[in-house]
Amino acid sequence: MAKILPTRTPMREQDPQVRARNYEEVSYGYSIEEALAEAARCLDCARPTCMPGCPVKIDIPGFIRHIREGNYQAAVDLIKQTNALPAITGRVCPQETQCEGVCVLTKKYEPVAIGRLERFVADWEARQGPPPLPSLPPPTGKKVAVAGSGPAGLTVAADLARLGHKVTIFEALHEAGGVLVYGIPEFRLPKSIVKREVDYVRALGVEIVTDFIVGTTATVDELLEEFDAVFLGVGAGLPWFLGIPGENLGGVYSANEYLTRANLMRAYRFPEYDTPIAIGERVVTIGGGNTAMDAARTALRLGAKESIVVYRRSRAEMPARQEEIHHAEEEGVQFYFLTTPVAFHGQGGRVRSLECLKNELGEPDASGRRRPVPVPNSNFHIEADVMVIAIGQSPSPILAKTTPELTTARNGTVVVDPKTMKTSKRGVFAGGDIITGGATVILAMGQAKTAAQAIDEYLRTGVW
Repeated sequence: MAKILPTRTPMREQDPQVRARNYEEVSYGYSIEEALAEAARCLDCARPTCMPGCPVKIDIPGFIRHIREGNYQAAVDLIKQTNALPAITGRVCPQETQCEGVCVLTKKYEPVAIGRLERFVADWEARQGPPPLPSLPPPTGKKVAVAGSGPAGLTVAADLARLGHKVTIFEALHEAGGVLVYGIPEFRLPKSIVKREVDYVRALGVEIVTDFIVGTTATVDELLEEFDAVFLGVGAGLPWFLGIPGENLGGVYSANEYLTRANLMRAYRFPEYDTPIAIGERVVTIGGGNTAMDAARTALRLGAKESIVVYRRSRAEMPARQEEIHHAEEEGVQFYFLTTPVAFHGQGGRVRSLECLKNELGEPDASGRRRPVPVPNSNFHIEADVMVIAIGQSPSPILAKTTPELTTARNGTVVVDPKTMKTSKRGVFAGGDIITGGATVILAMGQAKTAAQAIDEYLRTGVW
């Protein structure tokens, strides 16, 4: 066997100073030669530890083996047996804490770059033209309504369509894709890729109806009069706020609004799209997750001279992907760690500064991370003219209010049986951020796959 290289094959990227001012994708992806070199690092384990780390259970050694053999179509076909959106997950999935985090090579070396290889074969297929479709079984005559066209909705729809069921997705916004189009920026996930994956799901026979709010346009009960089952995958669109003075000043945004204006509504392409958004010379983003990194990096691309992240713990506790933090640092985003906001201050109705306290780290809390403890009388101000709050989100209360039989938790998430994704209401299933709050794309997809199996069984047997 050839000697295993200790480090993974690098992936070429735009120069940080150039990309910080454009919306083109940061990483270029692997060439064929680079993909072959990285695939050669895989040990093709008899008992692969990487697969249990994948929420959708991709046959990882199998698809990498196909890459080594130069059979890229077979590689992507194998991935699509369990993952209908490989070009997306290859870009935004947190592989470092999942499949790559448990790769056998991590005992001595860097893990195999599984995500980069997944992206490579998905992009290779896209260059060949429209993707081949799997053979579909005869129609079952059963109909399923899916609320939401994000990663959970698209996944459950694709799986059910491949089982012969008629699926209709109802999307509240004017464009399909959910968080993939309104939340994740173009430089991290180009919208043309999302459209391609949505079109693939459509090609499986799934109908997508936009501008349709489940709970308002039609209730869940009304959908159940027409459909045999309903899947709720509407995500978590209700932003959390800090509850501190000055939060209603002009120039203070939730990350949901800020990123939706920039991404889905194309504010970054002004004046071609005249979506209003405050550019800001100095922008502060509050939070430490991927959404905060997206907002801080978006601020630079919109034209901010300075972009600052305020986070209450240290860098080691940040929940964002290490790659996203690294990219933000490279692009010039500044970080104020161990810092807690206590008030927004303004002038003439618009925000002008953020008052903060310095923190020290105390004992770990329920999340396992050390709790931030404010230092008395350590107040200081950060001047800025735009502030973005990116501290989390919950599901919209519309579904719960219009579906009395639906059991929800105190934070508004829908309660399900984790083995089947069944809700408290007969015929209704749920998955993704509506049951977890803000989480990852791949986790939502894994839950949707579990739900698809349970929905299929329910439709075939009628047993709840």
